[in-house]
Amino acid sequence: MHVVVVGCGRVGSGLAAALEDEGHSVAVVDRRPEAFTRLPEGFRGATVVGVGFDRERLQRAGIERAGAVAAVTSGDNSNIVVARVAREAFGIERVVARIYDQRRAAIYERLGIPTVATVQWTIDRVLRRVLPESPNVEWVDPSASVCLVERSVPETWAGQPVEALEVRGSARITAVTRLGKAMLGESGLVLQDGDVVWATCAGDGIDRFDEHLASGPNGGGR
Repeated sequence: MHVVVVGCGRVGSGLAAALEDEGHSVAVVDRRPEAFTRLPEGFRGATVVGVGFDRERLQRAGIERAGAVAAVTSGDNSNIVVARVAREAFGIERVVARIYDQRRAAIYERLGIPTVATVQWTIDRVLRRVLPESPNVEWVDPSASVCLVERSVPETWAGQPVEALEVRGSARITAVTRLGKAMLGESGLVLQDGDVVWATCAGDGIDRFDEHLASGPNGGGR
């Protein structure tokens, strides 16, 4: 697949190198010629100097034969414009935009433009290291209607079937990690002390699931 990467900062250069290592052809667009010095020695892809949302520059980068476009400059507005031009003017289906403002990221997701909100992602990961015991949310859909949470299973649940952890209308167990190995949370799987579960929850159902988890098999109700 041919991929156009707009922005040759740390993310863009690393992405371009990773794509090339995977066997894809890559073209990198950046308005600063010196930015291309970040690309690894021996990089075989094309480099195009110019503004990333300029159609002529994108055409020089081979967007008309591209299977995907990644807009990863340091500016939210530029990334969104690039993503929209790629999607609307050139019909590229696989488009992703790097966004710093998580509120704007949610808006663009609803418009059909996949985004990576780097600031919120970093905040979440740092909190997980600083406050490892604090409740966390791994993923939230743009409408905040569904989310994925990771929780350690209290020892009181050992010996219980995994479906006993589910809360009707609020939480379903998607997967279980045991001794570092993940498995689907299929019906009949028996929980063990030290298990970690991944639960898909309704946006307003996390507290209900946490209460059920803490209450133990005799205190909660499905």
